[in-house]
Amino acid sequence: ATKTPFRLNQNQALLTFEDEEVAQRLTKMSKHCVNLDNRTANVTVKPFELDMGFQFELHVTVSGRMINVSDIPELPIPEDWMRDKLELHFYKTEQAEGGGEIEKVTYNKGSGTGVITFLKPGASYNFVRCTKYPFCAEERWFIISVSPHFDFHLRKFQPHCRVSKKTILLKGVPEVEEDEESVQDMIEIHFQKPSNGGGEIEKIKYISRGTAYVCFEE
Repeated sequence: ATKTPFRLNQNQALLTFEDEEVAQRLTKMSKHCVNLDNRTANVTVKPFELDMGFQFELHVTVSGRMINVSDIPELPIPEDWMRDKLELHFYKTEQAEGGGEIEKVTYNKGSGTGVITFLKPGASYNFVRCTKYPFCAEERWFIISVSPHFDFHLRKFQPHCRVSKKTILLKGVPEVEEDEESVQDMIEIHFQKPSNGGGEIEKIKYISRGTAYVCFEE
């Protein structure tokens, strides 16, 4: 899930209701008189909007011809020699239901990783069941790691404006002598009453001084 931060400024409050109809009703009313102990405060309810965001579909598929190889030992031999050894090793594994004919081998000596591309579609699926393989090079045995190669495709990438249907932004809460928690309780009591157009509140956050960042999950 995507978490989006929202900056809540001084003398503002965020209220999230269980029923989105309550939030919509309070937004339409706009102006509200809230009793803060011995004082009546005129506050404003605003629709709650997050900054412009982006939405997209991420499609992930497992390649049927490619596998990733890691933990390749760093040996004092040329890189093309190591590529040849990797190609020979994974070609031979065909006898043990491995890959067979290889089209291409890439190898990064610095990171000890590589990608094996087989000629036959579906050849890589034989390596899904096991992630560790013995590997012989320069008359020494090593254990290398094998993992599936994933193809990623982004689709339907587009910007969109995110408006919360269940959350309202309360502005203009005056500074009072009461502590922040007490003021928050009084705000919650007011907006929970059906007679004030309110309803059950899931969460509330009030800031009397400074700012705070509230995360919303989509």
